[in-house]
Amino acid sequence: MDDFIAARSQMALSLGFHIIFSCIGMVMPFFMAVAHYYWLKTGNIIYKNITKAWSKGVAIFFATGAVSGTVLSFELGLLWPGFMKHAGPIFGMPFSLEGTAFFIEAIALGFFLYGWDRFNRWFHWVTGVIVGVSGLLSGILVVAANAWMNSPAGFDYVNGQYLNIDPIAAMFNDAWFSQALHMSIAAFAATGFAVAGIHALMILRGSNIIFHSKSFKIAAIFGTVAAVLQPLSGDISAKDVAQRQPAKLAAMEAHYKTEKSASLVIGGIPDDKNQRVNYAVKIPGALSYLAHGDFESEVTGLDKTPKENQPPVAITHYAFQIMVGMGMIMMLISVIYFIGIWKQKKWLGTKWLLKLFVAATPIGFIAVEAGWTVTEVGRQPWIINGVMRTADAVTPMPGIVYSFYLFTAMYVSLSIIVVFMLYRQIKMVGKLYDNTH
Repeated sequence: MDDFIAARSQMALSLGFHIIFSCIGMVMPFFMAVAHYYWLKTGNIIYKNITKAWSKGVAIFFATGAVSGTVLSFELGLLWPGFMKHAGPIFGMPFSLEGTAFFIEAIALGFFLYGWDRFNRWFHWVTGVIVGVSGLLSGILVVAANAWMNSPAGFDYVNGQYLNIDPIAAMFNDAWFSQALHMSIAAFAATGFAVAGIHALMILRGSNIIFHSKSFKIAAIFGTVAAVLQPLSGDISAKDVAQRQPAKLAAMEAHYKTEKSASLVIGGIPDDKNQRVNYAVKIPGALSYLAHGDFESEVTGLDKTPKENQPPVAITHYAFQIMVGMGMIMMLISVIYFIGIWKQKKWLGTKWLLKLFVAATPIGFIAVEAGWTVTEVGRQPWIINGVMRTADAVTPMPGIVYSFYLFTAMYVSLSIIVVFMLYRQIKMVGKLYDNTH
C-alpha cells in the first residue's frame, strides 16, 4: 500500500465510522422529543422512561460522534494539504457554521440531560427539540461542503488561481439541496429501522413488552415514512448527477456506451475490458427516464469521458446496487407495516412482522455506507470535480500507511467500546423499567 492509497483508505475509514454516529445524532433526538411530548400530554410514565433511556443513547453517540468528527477535521489538513490550501477559503463557511450548530447542540443536550425536574417541563422539552434541529443542521452543513466538491461553485479558476471567491455561492452550490435531502432522509430511515429493530428484538425476547412496544412504534413510524420518501429524493439526486456528473452516473450503472433509450441495469458484473455488464437484468429506457424524465433521452456513457478521468466502475456500480437494494427492502417492509396499520391491524405485534424489523436492523446503515461510497468513489479521480485531482491534493509526507494502521486500530477499539456501552444500556433498560406498566 502506497501513501496515496493509505491516505484515501484512512479518510474512507474515518468517514465510514463517523457517518453512523452522525446519522444517529441527527435523528435520535427527534425520537426522544416525540416520546417526551407524549409524556407531557398524557402523563404516562412509560414515555418519560423511554425519553430518559433514549437520551442516554444520544449522549453516547454524541460523544463518539464529536471525537470522530474532530478527527475528520484534522485529517483534512493532515492528509490533503493541497486541497485545504485552495479549498479552505472557499467552502470554509459551512464548516464554520457547522461548528456553531454543534456548539448549540452540545449546550442544549447538557440542558436536557441535567434539566429533569429543574426546568419548566415545556422549556425542558424545547431543549430536546433544539438538540435535534441543531444536529440536523450540522449534518446538512457538512453535506453542503461535500456537495461543493461534487459541484464546485463560488470562485473563478484562472491560470491555476482561485479568484473572486463567494462563500455563499459555494455553500449553496447546485448539488447541496439534492445531497442534503437524500442524506437527511437516509439518516431517518437508517436510524428508524435500527432502533425499531432493537426494540422488536426485545419484544420477541419478552423483555418489558409495553416499554419496548411503545418505543418500537415511534421508531418504526419515523423509519418507514423516511424509507417510502427515499426513492423520491433518490430520483432528484439521479437527475442532478446525470446533469453535473455524467461519468459518475455512467459508473453507477456501468453504462459504457452513450445511447438513447438507455436501459436501467439491475445487478450484473461489469466487464471493463469488453465494455459490457454480464448477468444483469435490463429495463429498456428506464435509465433515460431516471436521468432525464424521458424514455427516449440520450444518456452519456463512459465512452465520452477520457480513460484517465473515468471513476472505478466496479466499486461504484456494486455500491450503487447495494444502496438501491437495501432501500427497496426497507420500502417493502414499510409498505407491509402501513398495510398493517391501516387494513390489517392483526399483523401488528405478530412475530413475523417483528422478525422482519429485526432482520432489517443493519440494512439502513449498509445503504448509507454504500451511498457514501458511490458519492466519493464515483467522483474520482477528482477531489474537486473537474478542477483538482485527488492525487495532486495528497500530502507529500511519507509514512501515511502507518497512520492508517494506527487509526484503524483506534476505530476498531472505539467500535468495541461503543457496542459494549450500548449493550449494557439496553440491558439496564430492561432492568430499570420492568415495572412501568
